[in-house]
Amino acid sequence: MDNCIWQTRGVSKLSAQPLSPLDGRYRGAMGELGEHLSEAGLNRARIQVEIEWLIHLANRDLLGTNSPVLKPEAQELRDVVTNFSDADVATLAKTEATTKHDVKAVEYFIREKLTQLGRDDLQELTHFGCTSEDINNLSYAITVRDAIKDVWLPKAEALLAKLTELAHKYVSASMLARTHGQPATPTTMGKELQVFVHRLRRQIERIEKIEYLGKFSGATGTFSAHVVAAPLVDWIKESRDFVTSLGLTWNPLTTQIESHDWQAELYAAVSHFNRILHNLCTDIWTYISLGYFKQIPQAGATGSSTMPHKVNPIRFENAESNLELSCAVLDSLAATLVTSRMQRDLTDSSSQRNIGLGFGHSMLALDNATRGLGEIELSVGVLEADLLDNWEVLGEAIQTVIRAEVAAGRSKISDPYALLKELTRGKRIGHEELIEFIQGLDISTEAKDRLVALRPSTYTGLASELAERFGE
Repeated sequence: MDNCIWQTRGVSKLSAQPLSPLDGRYRGAMGELGEHLSEAGLNRARIQVEIEWLIHLANRDLLGTNSPVLKPEAQELRDVVTNFSDADVATLAKTEATTKHDVKAVEYFIREKLTQLGRDDLQELTHFGCTSEDINNLSYAITVRDAIKDVWLPKAEALLAKLTELAHKYVSASMLARTHGQPATPTTMGKELQVFVHRLRRQIERIEKIEYLGKFSGATGTFSAHVVAAPLVDWIKESRDFVTSLGLTWNPLTTQIESHDWQAELYAAVSHFNRILHNLCTDIWTYISLGYFKQIPQAGATGSSTMPHKVNPIRFENAESNLELSCAVLDSLAATLVTSRMQRDLTDSSSQRNIGLGFGHSMLALDNATRGLGEIELSVGVLEADLLDNWEVLGEAIQTVIRAEVAAGRSKISDPYALLKELTRGKRIGHEELIEFIQGLDISTEAKDRLVALRPSTYTGLASELAERFGE
């Protein structure tokens, strides 16, 4: 047996395989997330920051070099970012193998580009006055911002659009509510879905308003090297101008690192969104189990490996799992990134490399939940049958009408709640029993007529109006 195990270990012919299913099985659902939240995406942003800083220094002549970067040259340098390729990734990796420092590899990469451009006179402006974190914090802010705006938010909006469509479609579809899992005052499916639309929309608006902060002030956030090198330059202004030119919000007070509070705020907001979506998935799963929704079989798909009749709610189960994984990563990042010992430690460096993992699992959940919502159909007959089987839910309506009658002096019933509790609690009663009970009540004829006409399917209050007036 031991020999067999040894042989199995020795004959593997697999090439390097993706460790995370996000880069393997589920790669197709990631969209362009890897364009931003990957090592390559980070390096492209680093190159962008370094080039823009070099151009800023040269064209404002902050060091008295009198060596501006002309427009054609600036365009060529910026094209390095636009045309960033797999070959560039390989070049950086080869350089880093020697430097053992990722940002230093980027600096050498840009110096080589300057040589190719015939601008060796600009070499010493590369990475001038910068600590690695000046480059990294701006690069992370750029990549996370672009990933959110260009990839994650469109995916979230697509889910919201599908959910809104279903909410409108089923706005008047009466259904039995279940508080604590027990039959309760009826509502409509549209209103219940619109609750989730409203909740998710609020979180999207929070995420859209997040500020992406950046610092650019040297080794301990003091501009010390800058001031010694060029004491007459207003480095505070130059730093602010540079950071804002990248579309970021300038952070004036930092240590060596930008404090990462904006990241913690963003990840907390996305986690909150995830948890609301998780709640939606568990509710839809439960509605499917109750028969309220039927799943539309997909051509060629297998529901169960042994039970041919089954169509499993795998889209929502997959989404649940990935939302939990996403929250685990994002919550950890939010907790870790806001603490740095004294002026700098490297815990954030390792942590931030997992940002893409957190958003990737959220993206996968969004994809599955959206597809799942497109593969269900309301079983109106099941909803109607459920309502007709639970006439006791009208007990709330009857006792409330009695109380109104007593308050108006039209009835002398002493304890309406106790009366209805005795009739309905833990019991199943039918329509005829309820009618008989209502007719025997000491209330006005108008009130009796109103209650006699009531059905579980019509006892939905303003559910439809709420969904239509306050939903999207």
